[in-house]
Amino acid sequence: MAKAKTKTEVIAGIAEAAGIAKKQAAAALEALVAMACKGAKDGFTVPGLGKLVVVSRKARMGRNPATGAAIKIPAKKVLKFRIDKAAKDAVLPSKK
Repeated sequence: MAKAKTKTEVIAGIAEAAGIAKKQAAAALEALVAMACKGAKDGFTVPGLGKLVVVSRKARMGRNPATGAAIKIPAKKVLKFRIDKAAKDAVLPSKK
């Protein structure tokens, strides 16, 4: 499996693809991250990549792995990223 890119590598890639300075690419990336953090509560979409959505998880029963005792896991809200169909097909081609 390929190694994940670092923030510096991502910034360098953005700068090269857009033909801008690395400082400008870093500012653009930081602005995107800030917008995503601020808008995540209402759902934030990155066109062509996917969207952040808040999902409610139901309460459920689980097990303590150390003792094996049953425990109740309370309901909670979690943040998930739903990948766009085009991005998914680029990574995992359809089986048709």
